[in-house]
Parts: sequence; structure tokens; C-alpha cells
Amino acid sequence: MSSKAYLNQAIVSHLLEIKAEDNPDKELFVFEKGVHGEDILTYKDLYENSNRIARLFLQNGIEKGDVYAVFMRNHPEFVYAMLAGPVIGAIMVPIDPRSRGERLRYFLDNSKAKAIIVSGEMLCHLEEVLKDLPNIKLVCVVYRDEQGVSVSPKYPVLNEVLVKSWDPVEQKIMDVRHPMQIIYTSGTTGDPKGVMIRNNRFGLFMIVTRLVWKYTPKDILYTGLSLTHGNSQAVTLFPALAAGIKAVFSPGFTKSRIWDICRKYGCTSFSLLGGMMGGIYNEPLRDNDADNPVRVVISAGTPASIWEDFEKRFEVKILEWYGAVEGGFAYKAPGQGPVGSFGKPLPGMMEFKVVDENDNQVTNGQTGELIVRLTKGETKVDYLGKPEASAEKTRGGWLRTGDMVHRDEKGWYYFDFRKGNELRRAGDFIQPDHIEKVIGEHPDVSEVCVYGIPAASGAPGESDIVAAVSPFEGKNIEVKSVFEKCRKDLPPNSIPSYIQVIEIIPKTISEKALDRVLKAGFSPDAANVYRYQ
Repeated sequence: MSSKAYLNQAIVSHLLEIKAEDNPDKELFVFEKGVHGEDILTYKDLYENSNRIARLFLQNGIEKGDVYAVFMRNHPEFVYAMLAGPVIGAIMVPIDPRSRGERLRYFLDNSKAKAIIVSGEMLCHLEEVLKDLPNIKLVCVVYRDEQGVSVSPKYPVLNEVLVKSWDPVEQKIMDVRHPMQIIYTSGTTGDPKGVMIRNNRFGLFMIVTRLVWKYTPKDILYTGLSLTHGNSQAVTLFPALAAGIKAVFSPGFTKSRIWDICRKYGCTSFSLLGGMMGGIYNEPLRDNDADNPVRVVISAGTPASIWEDFEKRFEVKILEWYGAVEGGFAYKAPGQGPVGSFGKPLPGMMEFKVVDENDNQVTNGQTGELIVRLTKGETKVDYLGKPEASAEKTRGGWLRTGDMVHRDEKGWYYFDFRKGNELRRAGDFIQPDHIEKVIGEHPDVSEVCVYGIPAASGAPGESDIVAAVSPFEGKNIEVKSVFEKCRKDLPPNSIPSYIQVIEIIPKTISEKALDRVLKAGFSPDAANVYRYQ
């Protein structure tokens, strides 16, 4: 048993120090690299390498309260860098590895980052914006063999730091309210906002693990979600670290390899977001779809139209949940409650209400905005540098989620649409997921996103429907046959007005399709846009 009684296990770097003393050689994380093999990490690896990076920060003037960024896909060095911050009280900004140009510059400038740890494959994108970022004191690059990138002589190399002798860095944070990360919102409707995440969020993850995820020591977890996203941290990384459960990570989400990876490593559970589920479901049928070790898929935003078919095809159960980086949590355990619901709030921890534009609670079955508050303590959001937006987000002591939902008579909640993004046609509200299911069944279609544009008729609040589709690699989409399938399998009011064929559907870090980008690239006269006849 650890002799480090002064440490607080609710702070992740403290817990890691205890675990590294008690069980240093426990194989905890596996970072699979496809044909390039794998990296296996123990508690000792995590502790020593996070301390090496913490020492590097101190030597370069990065101290308590300073901000540093990590810009890479899912690699061991990401976790080492993440765990270094809490040791010295530095605050990490995890940056979506797909960020480029102005978006990348925005994250680094808005957060006032003083250091950045970057993988070699991302360095060229960073260098495009570095000249506009005078605050950055340190750029440290990690090079990985599988990326085949030449070493730049201009920056320190993290690989060299991680093989040096090391001295433990004294834990400098004892207050769980000290900031740990700044996680940016998806930015589906505008510039992302930086949400201050404090060290006590780690303790909340442990509560949710015990009450909701209910992992056992025999479980093996998997995710291909980026570690820059709160989902992968809450569902996979931190629960595995705290409980000593093995977890497998891919560099990024892969819908074509996900089942093969789970078979190889014996994964019993994986996490994803609803938008990914449609992509997995659209993959061609295979004889071994149901031959896998996965018992539970932990999903946020499962499309109701494919829910039961997904469970049956792959012989899994879905644990559905709802949450946002700012707060709010609900879940529906496998086999409980109605399909399509995201569940109920954790009893005794938070309260939900569905309200109209005047904050009046609506009746069961009626759509309104979901607002949330903690049953104990202050409901608070800290948007970096935005005190007015922070106050408005929790006006009246309730967190305004911006999600339009309804509640049934038994207390189950259902997501309807994001506030301001409703899709209405001829007076009917249209459910995009049903259209996406039908189009996604077409053999040429890899991914699909349905969105609305202002109706050509000019009717206020009405939309014409656009289905953006991307093909499987090596295939072309026969648009005429897509329209024919829609005509056969959809109600007339749900048939898209236009099909927009694109190579890749742009997404946020949370794998939500960026319909505002699709809208910006849409023109009824464009060569890649086809009108329904």
C-alpha cells in the first residue's frame, strides 16, 4: 500500500504517483498502430515520462497557471504531456489534430499558450501560423517512425527528453479547483469557446465510472475518438487509469477496422459518438459482423432509426448517454427505457427542466430547451476570457444547453435538434437521421449528412433539404439511384431537394458534421449538386 498519504487521489497526477509506486509494471494502455505494431504503456511509463515533460516545462519557464498546447493524434506522448500539466499546475489545451490555418492559430492565440508539443506530421501546419504567435516560448516535436517525417533542426526533440535520466517533480497542486485543461467547444455555430476544466472533473469521472459505465477488472476498453475530446477522456482514458483497466487506443477513428481491432485485443466495450455509428452501420455487411467480443457500445447520439438494427447486426447493447463539456449528464442503461431516448439525469446530482423561450416549463411531449442545474453547489461555467457569455450560459442558476428536447410521461428525455438548427418542411419537422439511414444503405455511400437551407419558396422558417454524401474509396456515387432509393423508402416530404456529392464530410472534433461548412460550399448551380426532379 502506498506511503504517500499526503496525496489527493482526486487529482490525476497524484493518483498516478500512487499507482506507479504500488503497481509500476501494470500494462495499462495499448496504442495500436495497425501494420506498424503497438506501444504498451505501464504506470511506470506514464509517471516517469510525465515527470520528464513536467521538468522540461519548468526548465523553459512554463509554470503554475501557464498554458501549453498538445497538437497530435492519439499517441503515447499525448498522454505523457497531458499528465505532466497537473504535476506543476500548468493548463493543457488539447487541439483537434485536424485543425489547420486560422482555426489552429485561433486556439493557440485565444488560449495564450506559451508552449506546444507537436507530432512531426503536424509540424508543417503549426509552422504556417507560428509567426503570428509571439507568446510561444517552446515548441517541442515528437517524431514517430510510422509517420516517416524528417527531424527538423529548429526545435527540441521530445524523443530525446523521454530517454534522459529523470528526477521526480514535486506535486505543486493540492487544490482540486485548480484548472487542468481548456477544452474548446465544437464550434458548430461560430468560434469555439474555451471551457475551463478543473482538476475536480477527474473525481466526477470516477463517480460516473462507478454508477454508469460499471466496468469490471475483466473489461478491455477501446476508443478511436481523439483524446483531445472530452468523451474519450471521460469514457476511456481516465476510468482506465484510475481503475487499472486495460484500454486500447487507435491514432484516430476507423469505421472499417474497428471490429478487427476489438477482436485482436479482446475489447469488451468501445465508445463513439452518434455520427460515427451511421458510418459503421453503412459499411458493407460481413459474415463475421456479430463475431466480436464487444458487449456494450457506449454512445452519445445514437440515431433512433438504426439503433435496434445496429444492436442486432453486431450483437451488442448500447449504453446511451448525454453530456456536454460545460456540464449536464444523463444516461440510459442497456435494455432500459425506450429506444431513441438519451436517458435520465443522475438522481441526486442534477435537475433537468424543459422550458420555452420565457423559461416556462413545457408539458410532456412538447419540445423546449433543456436547462440543467446541480442539486448541490453552484452551477457554473467558465468560458476563457468571456465573462458575459459565462454568466449568460448559467443565467438564473441554470445551465442553458442550447439543446431542444422533449420529455415523455415517464421522465425519459429525447433529443430533437440543436437550437437554431431545426429542419422544417411544409409545416412538418423533419428528422434528418431517418433520411441519413435510408441514404446510408445505398452501396456507394460511405457517409451522409442531411441539413437544411432556406426554402426557395421563401416561406419563413421553412427549409429545402440537402443530403451531402461522400463515396466509399474507389467508388463513384450514382446520384440518380440515390434519388430512386429515397423515392422508394422515404415519405414524399422527406425526399431531399438536392444531393451534394463531396469527397469527405467535414466534421468537428466530436465527429459532428459541420453543416455550416457544407452550407457555405453549397450552390444549387454547382457541378457537384444535383436537384431532385
